[in-house]
Amino acid sequence: MIVILGGGPAGRLASIRLAAAGRQVILVEHGGIGGQCLHSGCMPVCALNDVARLIHAARELNDLGVIDTVPGPDFSVLLRRMGEIQQKIASILDDETRSAGVDIIYGRTGRLAGRMAWAGDEQLEAEAIIAATGSRPFVPGIPGIDLPGVFTSRTLSGMDRLPEKMVIIGGSVVAAEFAYIFSTFGCDVTILSRSTFLKESDRHIRALAIKELAGATIRENTPVKTIMGKNRVDSVLTPDGELEADAVFIAAGLVPNSGSLEGLKKGPLGEVVVDNHMRTSVADVYACGDVVGPPCLTPVARHQGIVAADNILGIPRTMDYQNIPRSINLTHELAFCINGTDGMGSLAIPGPAGPGSFWSVPTGQTGLAKVIFEPGSGELAGICAAGPGGGLVAGYMAFLMKKHFSVHDFEEFIEVHPSTDGVYGLAKYASAVLKKRNRP
Repeated sequence: MIVILGGGPAGRLASIRLAAAGRQVILVEHGGIGGQCLHSGCMPVCALNDVARLIHAARELNDLGVIDTVPGPDFSVLLRRMGEIQQKIASILDDETRSAGVDIIYGRTGRLAGRMAWAGDEQLEAEAIIAATGSRPFVPGIPGIDLPGVFTSRTLSGMDRLPEKMVIIGGSVVAAEFAYIFSTFGCDVTILSRSTFLKESDRHIRALAIKELAGATIRENTPVKTIMGKNRVDSVLTPDGELEADAVFIAAGLVPNSGSLEGLKKGPLGEVVVDNHMRTSVADVYACGDVVGPPCLTPVARHQGIVAADNILGIPRTMDYQNIPRSINLTHELAFCINGTDGMGSLAIPGPAGPGSFWSVPTGQTGLAKVIFEPGSGELAGICAAGPGGGLVAGYMAFLMKKHFSVHDFEEFIEVHPSTDGVYGLAKYASAVLKKRNRP
């Protein structure tokens, strides 16, 4: 029997892979299947962002005189309906996982002590174990952080009304996405980033994100000293002064949820140390997903789960962290995949108008396209695809980068039209530029 602790993207995919190979699998999940992605991460952002984009589009059309009203959200209904759909997705994932032959134990904490696994107080004998216990929001030790009115992505469902003034603590992708959502909903939003905002993003993507967050105030290099209030948050104190706030949202990153895992090697942040086969320091014990540390991305977690499962099955497989696409979901999907920029050539243009961006031409918010390439061979080293559908474009382009495609390979590419993808056309142009430059 194989025991998997955690039913998020990593653990669930691993369990299905193993069960499909005929192995007996028990999956232990304390909360709801689907993990953070479904319950407090990707799916809530999708749900809230869909509404925010609709409001943004309505404002653009209203400013042009095309429509005469701009809708606003009924926030309590929005959260309730979102929760109902999340539960429906969870039931689908449960059916899918059980249909694959996986036994699921709900409501018990999966624990590990070296080579032994538990579901609550019940010890489970296992030939192999996968620890996929995920992560949780990092809550900094700021005075007043426990006041009512302070939220994380996990406690957002407890927000009983739309705030008038919100402070978001953090400079991450999550901070940007929630700032866009709440500022579009009509809140007065201030982002407090203790260092550079979106510092790990491509510079063009970062600049575009700041432009799309024009409805929010961004303060960089601004740590929070104290969150103040008597019975509820009413302000935030920074070195520059005091900010009024009736809600604070913590978006300061994630920490591995590894407290229930003992007897194996961990890193300085509590992350479980693994090799590129997802093996831990204990024989026959594997770990995958957010519990092994960054990058904390759902597609990475899924792939890590498959790598762990295959190695348990005796199929040698390693985890490759190159060419991983990422996205920031604001007005558009600001997606990118960058290998490196040293010594590389690059071209960037505004995104073309098309479905989802035609009416954004007057404001210049059509996104952008960018290619980074080796100036000799033309091999792709990075792309940015910001616009409607940017995430889809970046995913496929990242795969082509892994296969060592060059800008010259796009000479035979025929696109679907109309489209908001400017990457293919830019690659064709880069090919022509390089051929002219490298001509004897």
